[in-house]
Amino acid sequence: MPIPEDVTGEEIDKDVRQELQSLPKTLAEDVAKNLVMVARLIDEDPEGAYGYSRVALRLASRVAAVREAAGFAAYANQKYSEALAEFRAARRMTGTVDLWPVMADCERGLGRPEKALDMAGAPEVHKLDKAGQVEMRLVAAGARRDMGQLDAAIVTLQSPELASNSVQPWTARLRYAYADALLAAGREREAREWFAKAVEADRDGSTDASDRLAELDGVEFVDALSEDGADESGEPGESAHSPESAKPADASSEDVEDVVDVEDVEGGKDSEDGDKD
Repeated sequence: MPIPEDVTGEEIDKDVRQELQSLPKTLAEDVAKNLVMVARLIDEDPEGAYGYSRVALRLASRVAAVREAAGFAAYANQKYSEALAEFRAARRMTGTVDLWPVMADCERGLGRPEKALDMAGAPEVHKLDKAGQVEMRLVAAGARRDMGQLDAAIVTLQSPELASNSVQPWTARLRYAYADALLAAGREREAREWFAKAVEADRDGSTDASDRLAELDGVEFVDALSEDGADESGEPGESAHSPESAKPADASSEDVEDVVDVEDVEGGKDSEDGDKD
């Protein structure tokens, strides 16, 4: 697959660059460029990202960072069986537990929420950092919802992290998932309160909490342009969505930021966090 001229491979994370040193120089450069493209495209063009990940995988399947990137690209395309296999391979190579939550979410995607819940109670969870533990909680709540256990999903999300007033990278998504679970359980007033709290924490627009809040407030959205292309005044436009805590979340460029320096790839633009339960 063609690599744009502005991609040099130097955007790669230093730890991954060190991994690639085991390869011949030219090969390492080719792999690095393909990994950069995975990070660049995974949000806006997941199919394209998947294509580049397959090239990198063909070139260097024994590099853990390559297996991880391939896993996230497959995950973004809802190829959960393939993603799970790649994540398992990366975990075997590194011996770390960082991928445990997304592996559990793959089990959800494969229709095995019970397996995801088993993983949520495994010893590996205690080895995760705070962000990983919150991610695991989101996955477990999603698994509960998959099984029709709405009240249990709500209880699963109730945690010190949810109650905290400080805003962390996971705060918006955690509040959003809680609001969505409350709404699914028919607790609309509480859901509105938590969607509003999610909006307050969502500084980079990683959720559609503002749209959900507007819906609950009865605000309808219409197209800004009429059929003939003329401007229309009127209400802002309504968007369709599906409950984000009821399905595995899409992978985002932040999921592979340990592989590539995303700010370099995007020319300094902040990457968006993918919604994940």
